[in-house]
Amino acid sequence: MGAQLRVYRQKIKSAQTTKKITRAMELISASRIQKAQQRVAASVPYSRAVTRAVSAVATFSNVDHILTTEPATIERAAIVVFSSDRGLAGAFNTNVMKEAGELAARLRAQGKDVVHYLVGRKAVAYFNFRKRPIEQYWVGGTDSPLFETAKEVGEVIVARFIQPASTGGVDEIHIVYNRFINMLTQTPEVVRLLPLEIVEGLVAPTKDEALPLYEFEPEVGDVLDALLPVYIESRIFNAMLQSAASKHAATQKAMKSASDNADKLITTYTRLANNARQSEITQQISEIVGGADALSSK
Repeated sequence: MGAQLRVYRQKIKSAQTTKKITRAMELISASRIQKAQQRVAASVPYSRAVTRAVSAVATFSNVDHILTTEPATIERAAIVVFSSDRGLAGAFNTNVMKEAGELAARLRAQGKDVVHYLVGRKAVAYFNFRKRPIEQYWVGGTDSPLFETAKEVGEVIVARFIQPASTGGVDEIHIVYNRFINMLTQTPEVVRLLPLEIVEGLVAPTKDEALPLYEFEPEVGDVLDALLPVYIESRIFNAMLQSAASKHAATQKAMKSASDNADKLITTYTRLANNARQSEITQQISEIVGGADALSSK
């Protein structure tokens, strides 16, 4: 009985230590999520304005540009997957990997070859474990993304998009990331980045909304050449910020759940330890009473 009591006490101590760790990680994520939300909120208007400007140029001009023209046949597609460098975030990385896998399966079903570009150590580890090929990857800084990384990713994928498919280029580019909705909800999202999908001019504006008027100077082709790299970089950077905010929220939620589970374990093992202690005391009393009765009978 004493050995069983020691086991329960060891488990209680282990659960208490685990709770201290998970509680600390929960507080760290809670402190970081505010800054991450602010960065997302600050990047959205700029990204939206650039997207509308690029789509306006493509909508209200007749120029054929390689980044806005739908190819006749699509042979190869690229998928850029945004994950985190660290785990302990619940289903954060699992959801984005599952979404990327389903997208790759759909593209292959359409007869397209698929290549992957990865951001985050968890995505790299996922692909390496399954021995899947990786074109290029970037790790480090996913908790606090840098614009330089987004610029580098944008330059690489645009260069591959411009390159002919016969020499290793790609015909379309998709990005997969976790979109931050609120503290409780983060959903994986798939966006086709290139060729550019026209979003302005397809839907009539509302009464309270008027589409901005653009004048193209000097030429439409030059405007597109200048705007599209900015558009790509802003969309990628926004995806990185969304992924970072989602990761902090997922970590906070997962660590809160882990702390609650540790409390339940402590309560359960404390109750079991008390029962074991009571049984031990009862057994000791029974042995004393039995010994006293044996002595008195003699």
